[in-house]
Amino acid sequence: MSLQAEIIKKLGVQPEIDPQIEIRRSIDFLKAYLYKHDFLRTYVLGISGGQDSTLAGRLAQLAMEEMRTETGDASYQFIAVRLPYGLQADEADAQKALDFIGADLNLSINIKESTDAMMEAVQATGATVSDFNKGNIKARSRMIAQYALAGSYQGAVIGTDHAAENITGFFTKFGDGGADILPLYRLNKRQGKQLLVALGADSALYEKVPTADLEEDKPGLADELALGVTYDEIDDYLEGKVIAPKAQETIENWWKKTEHKRHLPISVFDDFWK
Repeated sequence: MSLQAEIIKKLGVQPEIDPQIEIRRSIDFLKAYLYKHDFLRTYVLGISGGQDSTLAGRLAQLAMEEMRTETGDASYQFIAVRLPYGLQADEADAQKALDFIGADLNLSINIKESTDAMMEAVQATGATVSDFNKGNIKARSRMIAQYALAGSYQGAVIGTDHAAENITGFFTKFGDGGADILPLYRLNKRQGKQLLVALGADSALYEKVPTADLEEDKPGLADELALGVTYDEIDDYLEGKVIAPKAQETIENWWKKTEHKRHLPISVFDDFWK
C-alpha cells in the first residue's frame, strides 16, 4: 500500500461526499458524545471567523437544539467564545461567523494579558521566546480558556481539526490540537466548504483565505504560503488523485515531520524507539 493510500485510510477521507449526509453524521456524533457522557451539558468552541470554526460551531449549535427538543432539558447549550489577542484585524469576519452560528451563548476572553505574562515569565529565566514560539503560546492560552469555560459549564471542548490540517500537522500541539471531540475529522478543506454551502452560509465565510494568524512578524500569513502547498493540492491528494510530484513530496514530508502531533504522549510501550 502506498503512503498516500495509508494516509487516506487513516484519516477516513472519501473521494466524494453527500454534504447532507455528512452534516447529519457530525450532528449525530456530537449528540452521541453528550448522551454517553451524561454529566456533560455543553460544548465550548473558540470562534476565529475562519471556515473551520464556523462550520464546527454551526454543527454544534444544531446538535444542541436537537438535544433540547429530544430531552426537554434546556441546559444543553453551545458556547461560542471569541479569543482575540488584543484587537483582531478581521474582527468583522468573526462577528459574521457568530451571526451565522447563532450560538446559545457568546462570550469573549482576550488572551493578550495572559499570553504576554507567560512570555515575560519565560524570558525572565534567560530563555528566548521567538515570534513563532509566542504564536504557540497564544494557541495554548486559547485552549486554557476554553477548558476553563468547559469546567465551569459542565462542558466538552470541540476541536476543528480536519483531514487537510491533520495531514500537514498544521495545528499547535496541546493548543488548538488539544480538544475532546473532532466533528470535522474525516473531511478535507473543500468538503468542509460543501457543508457550509449546504447549511446556507454566506460565501464570505468559506471563501476567506485561511490563516492561523499567530505570528506577529508575518501578520495574516496564508496557510498555503506557510505550508508551501495549496489546499487544492492537499485535497486532491486526500481524494486519491495524482498530483504534481513536488506537491506530493511536500505533503508527505509534512506528514512524517509532524507525526508526533498526532500521537498521545510517548510511553515505553510505543515502538518508535525500538
